Amino acid sequence: MRVRHSALVRVTHWITAVTFLALLYSGIAILLAHPRLYWGETGALGTPSLVDLPLPFILTGQSGWGRYLHFLSAWVCIVSGVAYVLGGMVACHFRNDLFRRGGPANYDALQRITYSAVVFVLFPLMIWTGFAMSPAITSVFPVLVIALGGQQSARTIHFVVASLLVLFLLAHVVMSILPASLAISPR
Repeated sequence: MRVRHSALVRVTHWITAVTFLALLYSGIAILLAHPRLYWGETGALGTPSLVDLPLPFILTGQSGWGRYLHFLSAWVCIVSGVAYVLGGMVACHFRNDLFRRGGPANYDALQRITYSAVVFVLFPLMIWTGFAMSPAITSVFPVLVIALGGQQSARTIHFVVASLLVLFLLAHVVMSILPASLAISPR
């Protein structure tokens, strides 16, 4: 039997899903402007890169609209995420469903670990690295980028975490589509 989540969880879930797709689409547009990853503070054409992604350089016309959509979608996603976390804390969702050992839980151990990592590690890391790439924010809070080793390090971490979130999204969708008899059930 599938558990029906609260209205807040369902609404924030779908807002996050839509903004995540917008972030993915706009992030790809931004990445196409310079599909190389570096470590440290700087990276540019002609300097050695950490990773050259097998994507074409599209140097004009992509990053402007992509950055605007990315910025807008990121803030909507952050507001939705904060509402989800606060609602989950008030309703004791995390304590009862994700952090409880033994007892009646709605998720198995792998699901609890994965959801906890996504909500409390990957999404906060995405926000932190996103802020660390913003000159306006790092001019006020330089520790955000310094702690990560530089703006290009933040960009590389942002890319890796985004890739992990895409993998989570794909697995999440597949698990949602699978018939209940094939899905992993809690023990």
